[in-house]
Amino acid sequence: MNPQYERQLKKGVLEMLVLNMLNREKMYGYQLIQTLKKESGEFFSLKEGTLYPILYRLEDNGLATSTWTTPEKGHSPKKYYEITEKGRTELHNQRLLWDEFSSNVFNIMKDRS
Repeated sequence: MNPQYERQLKKGVLEMLVLNMLNREKMYGYQLIQTLKKESGEFFSLKEGTLYPILYRLEDNGLATSTWTTPEKGHSPKKYYEITEKGRTELHNQRLLWDEFSSNVFNIMKDRS
């Protein structure tokens, strides 16, 4: 597969996937990276430099908020991200668009012979 094409396809769905993960539970960055990697069979293997701009954009747009944990003995503080009500509405709208988009792509791509 063309790596540039694959990157473009992934880029188009990452925000929706991150919102979906945050809709399940509060998560910190590394946890998001590992969960996306595991649940996608390593197809979505993100680097921090890819994930954090998405998280910052979600916060800037009011779709997510973040809070730092108090460090426990021997552990570093973690910044947890959480979806907002506005984020849930946006996730719902993105899912509707994704369903329509993927259905139409499938219809065009299916073999008609």
